[in-house]
Amino acid sequence: MTEMEVKLGQLTLKNPLLTASGTFGYGREFAQLYDLSLLGGVVVKGTTLEPRPGNPPPRIAETAAGMLNSVGLQNPGLGQVIDQELPWLAQFDTAIFVNIAGRKAAEYQEIAACLDKVESVRALEVNISCPNVEAGGLAFGTDPKAAAAITAAVRDATSKPVFVKLSPNVTDIVPIAQAVEAAGADGITLVNTFLGLAIDIKTRRPLMANIVAGLSGPAIKPLALRLVWQTARAVRIPVIGIGGIMSGQDALEFMLAGARAVQIGTANFYNPLAGPQIIREMAGWLENEGVRDINEIVGEAL
Repeated sequence: MTEMEVKLGQLTLKNPLLTASGTFGYGREFAQLYDLSLLGGVVVKGTTLEPRPGNPPPRIAETAAGMLNSVGLQNPGLGQVIDQELPWLAQFDTAIFVNIAGRKAAEYQEIAACLDKVESVRALEVNISCPNVEAGGLAFGTDPKAAAAITAAVRDATSKPVFVKLSPNVTDIVPIAQAVEAAGADGITLVNTFLGLAIDIKTRRPLMANIVAGLSGPAIKPLALRLVWQTARAVRIPVIGIGGIMSGQDALEFMLAGARAVQIGTANFYNPLAGPQIIREMAGWLENEGVRDINEIVGEAL
């Protein structure tokens, strides 16, 4: 059988498939359908210091090849995540990543310091696609200096691996990726959603209460694949690929483009059994091709 274990720096996963933040909750609903221990890892919902109600509805809409969402980081806050959600998820043999978000560097740092003490947390995923209150609303993820500052703040607060999740809504992803690498990131996750818009022709107004929303799903796969390929060529740290992965073939394309692991997001809404199904499809293809170790294909298309 093909070896599916992958390494992300010092972190080892039993296989390269993780669930994307915000698409899997804390795994409770999916655990009713399959054993979460089958997954390489679970990235829990974006976590902030205080509870957030998220944006008002409507905040989710289907598109021709994916979905738009403007949920707005709804979550119960760091305290409840540590006290209730993480202990429950820790019963499964899967790597727990906690996606963290904040309005300023000090908030990211405080969250990271608290999670550093939680043994079950294997890594942090730093969401830098949030509004930067200290910089007039500019997203941290669109400016190399701001992205590096957040990365450094988190790096100083934790001994756990730090993966920075980048925004695709930039002119050039490479300087931002290189900036977070230089600031101490152990890896990079990309991409987050692309900004999009839906119009309600009955009201003749934007459909979403928040006007703009994040586009995900198969529609963004070619764009995400290109950004992963570009970034993997430009940095030395591991890249986790995400964006429209719906099948084992999709996941393998990202790994050929240089990703060492992948995340599935919108697929979880379309097919709640997507996780184990994609893992089986990947393993089946590799065995048919005579590949004995999945790591052999990483970056072959670079």
